[in-house]
Amino acid sequence: MNELKKLYRIAGIATIMIVILIPIQIFIFWMYPPPSSPKEFFELFNENWILGLLSLDLLYIVNNTLIIFVYLGLYAALKKTNLEYMTIALVIGFIGIASYYSSTVNFEMKALSQQYMDSSSTEIKEQIISSGNLLLLRYKGTAFDIYYILNALTLIISSRVMLMDDTFSKKTAIWGLVAGGLMIIPSSAGMLGLVLSIVSLIPWIVFSILIAKRFFTLDKMNE
Repeated sequence: MNELKKLYRIAGIATIMIVILIPIQIFIFWMYPPPSSPKEFFELFNENWILGLLSLDLLYIVNNTLIIFVYLGLYAALKKTNLEYMTIALVIGFIGIASYYSSTVNFEMKALSQQYMDSSSTEIKEQIISSGNLLLLRYKGTAFDIYYILNALTLIISSRVMLMDDTFSKKTAIWGLVAGGLMIIPSSAGMLGLVLSIVSLIPWIVFSILIAKRFFTLDKMNE
């Protein structure tokens, strides 16, 4: 029980941190819209490498690391209700997170930017730009789409299990289902995906706050 107490506390803290990161990410992208081409990224990295990393979703990497603990907390709280569904949710959630890690290109772009700035050859610069184009295609490519869809399914399955008992409130489950439904289309899927990803933040934030409160309650119950 002491182990669960620690897990619920960590899951609650991780969830709150995720909620805090959301407005920070929005502010950064609003104030400093990310470049649209490899050359612009290279120039940005040369001017401010921290902003370059942030423009390639550095905080999203932190976010997805934190969500591991959220998934573990949900699994611990709901496995007694439906072990099969929660095992599926946990596994596909972790596969999704692993897929996201494989889609990131932050430090690869940083390394290319240094090569680009150091090179005096136009031909080599063009080759580096081509490499940058390939990295940007990977950045929002298949691995990212897999991550997005699998994590939406994890949220939907977990929320469905919440409706089976009173560990979490029915309101929490409904917010989770709405968020998961909106997230089923990747943000990389054109304007529709972008709009849905933005709209999904509202139910996701509400859901996150509600489960965080419940995690802290479960933490106290296990004292």
